[in-house]
Amino acid sequence: MQPYELSLAQAADAIRARTLSPVELVDSVLDRIEKVDPYLGAYVTVTAEQARRAACEAEQHVAAGRLHGPLHGIPVGLKDLIDVAGAATTASSRVRADHRAQTDSTVAARLTAAGAVLVGKTHTHEFAYGLTTPQTTNAWDQDRVAGGSSGGSAVAVAAGTATFALGTDTGGSIRVPAALNGVVGLKPTYGLVPRHGVTSLSWSLDHVGPITRTVEDAALVLTALAGHDPRDLASLATSGPPYRPGGATELTGLRIGVPRNYYFDHVAPEVESAVRRAIAELESLGARLVEVEIPMTRYIQATQWGLMVPEATAYHERTLRTVPELYQADVRVLLEAGELMPAGDYLRAQRSRTLMQQAWRRLLEEVDVITAPTVPATAVKAGDETITWPDGTVEGVSDAYVRLSAPANITGVPSLSVPVGHDTAGLPIGMQLLGRPLGEPVLLRVGHAYEQTQPARRLAAV
Repeated sequence: MQPYELSLAQAADAIRARTLSPVELVDSVLDRIEKVDPYLGAYVTVTAEQARRAACEAEQHVAAGRLHGPLHGIPVGLKDLIDVAGAATTASSRVRADHRAQTDSTVAARLTAAGAVLVGKTHTHEFAYGLTTPQTTNAWDQDRVAGGSSGGSAVAVAAGTATFALGTDTGGSIRVPAALNGVVGLKPTYGLVPRHGVTSLSWSLDHVGPITRTVEDAALVLTALAGHDPRDLASLATSGPPYRPGGATELTGLRIGVPRNYYFDHVAPEVESAVRRAIAELESLGARLVEVEIPMTRYIQATQWGLMVPEATAYHERTLRTVPELYQADVRVLLEAGELMPAGDYLRAQRSRTLMQQAWRRLLEEVDVITAPTVPATAVKAGDETITWPDGTVEGVSDAYVRLSAPANITGVPSLSVPVGHDTAGLPIGMQLLGRPLGEPVLLRVGHAYEQTQPARRLAAV
């Protein structure tokens, strides 16, 4: 096994045991980037020179017995919305082609303090306003979409060009590409991970979180990221409980909610079958399955778009008026649509969110975790704009991909996407676990327990 193939936890154990050096690991990942990224397009910028310097410094610390923790010497890719002092943050847009960050974002600073080594900035759908990331191809099939908007981060982890990565999630943008590329994606509780220094799409829906090879890896990264930052007005005054899921695989007594409505409506048969098999596996580990009714489903899409569209337009107000021609057509149309949205619609969306948060709080008193597909279909062909369901219903790709992920953004509850197999075309399928606010330890425990029942996951063959 080459170093770039190791999970974060495996690499951390090897570095701690001094059977692998940070230099060897970083060199392996950089060589992998050079070999496969020309085909995948996961990276906007590769910071090879800086990464090698940081790896040498990390190796010196290891030799001196000064390990910073499990992220010490581990290669990371950051979505190109996340500021790193002195580096470009372009948001994959011509609008910000010349922008360089003056200071580190909170999450970048925390990763540096933990010893992680930045190998590059990964592509996003322009300003995170989309669910395909057209600059990047799917790690498993280069004719298909990567998902978005954190497509570059998910593809990098799936292809071995980063040991872990960070993404952002406003309507599913961590979980959707994680599911489509066969990796783990965690959208934390709203406010748990600070967003200072991260370009916003919609401030009341934005989250930052990890994309990793395994659930254990996600727990290790979340531990480094979580905690209060007064510069983010939504930041919670807690870092939460310990996140490492441990070795236990039994789930006796845990109540797993299985939706009778919404989450399995208009879902590809192979996706539904794979997710239901995974749910049965959780039951075999001792969990008790409880059928649940998802509340207020007719308002989900309207609430998501009703919040996101005007907030995004407000954020881009100045540049939309001064350099509109620099935006990609799909993003410009959405931003201009936000200028036409009445204030009353935005206020009604906020009221709907409050009611939905209350309803989900009651729902999550009945169960510990809710299980569902992450996305209703696997990766579509690049350029496809719609999905046709077996009953003849036609749905836009973006609407389909956001439909099952939006509830966690609206309510702010944590959501973890875990790979649960592939369809007959070899494309990955993801299962989503949703829990109570600050319920990440339970989600990680369930995801890890499921993962332990499955064969070791392999990287995409590029």
